[in-house]
Amino acid sequence: MKLVINGEERDFTQPMSVEALLGQLGIDPRKVAVERNLEIVPKSAYGAVEVGEGDRLEIVHFIGGGSSVESADFFTVAGRKFRSRLLVGTGKYKDFEETARAIEASGAEIVTVAVRRVNLTDPSQPMLMDYVSPETYTFLPNTAGCYTADEAVRTLRLAREAGGWNLVKLEVLGDQKTLYPNMPETLAAAEALIKDGFEVMVYCSDDPIQAKRLEDMGCVAIMPLGSLIGSGLGILNPVTIRLIKETVSVPVLVDAGVGTASDAAEAMELGCDGVLMNTAIAQAGDPVRMATAMRMAVEAGRLAYLSGRMPRKTYADPSSPLAGMI
Repeated sequence: MKLVINGEERDFTQPMSVEALLGQLGIDPRKVAVERNLEIVPKSAYGAVEVGEGDRLEIVHFIGGGSSVESADFFTVAGRKFRSRLLVGTGKYKDFEETARAIEASGAEIVTVAVRRVNLTDPSQPMLMDYVSPETYTFLPNTAGCYTADEAVRTLRLAREAGGWNLVKLEVLGDQKTLYPNMPETLAAAEALIKDGFEVMVYCSDDPIQAKRLEDMGCVAIMPLGSLIGSGLGILNPVTIRLIKETVSVPVLVDAGVGTASDAAEAMELGCDGVLMNTAIAQAGDPVRMATAMRMAVEAGRLAYLSGRMPRKTYADPSSPLAGMI
């Protein structure tokens, strides 16, 4: 039996009800409307109305108003889908109100949060969660400031207890001058956390061999540095980042070093699945405006990557045809 569903011809073994058809397609009947041969099928009749050879059906659902280029484009981390490929941090802003406005402007769905002690001297002081809700954003607890595997594991166990989060960002730093990742300690921490049931997104050096090893251990995303944390130097290592993207199958997100919108676009043009940044937005002259610029740059870079850039050539190639010239 052939049916035309949303303009596509599909084959089925036998006639069935609309309800059975939706079940085969994996569609929740409560969330859609169905039109059969230009007539709307009431939800109450899904079990009774049969579809047969040659029927044309439209199955529709609600989406947000307006339009979005590549609206079906998303990346998946640990089985969760995210449409925004821009991840942002929550530190270095002048206050929580500015933090909230910048995050909203960025369009980010994932925000990193550090784990710090409660201010016992004045516990009434406002907290990040008073301004940025984990019901609106996916909180990604990180281990910023940790220099050993033990410190990182302890920090994330506390984070899970505080908020119940298993998806975490691991970073174990080597020294205070470079904040470069300490890879032996990172590997040890990743192993312990994965064994403990965490879903680990991991900040690492721009080394394809180490990246593959982290993936093989079970890390759910690889996050090589673009350049030193907080430096704003941009993407210093595009070749090795591209090699990492070609080496692993889990998402690859550039983490650290982005300074301005063109850096974010470059990361996406390399084929990365996303970009994480904090200082580039928080320390900009106008953080909210920069957050908007970063959102647009990530979207533009992704579109450019999907489009496929023109080949580089040694010599000029005129755009206008030469035939018929006066």
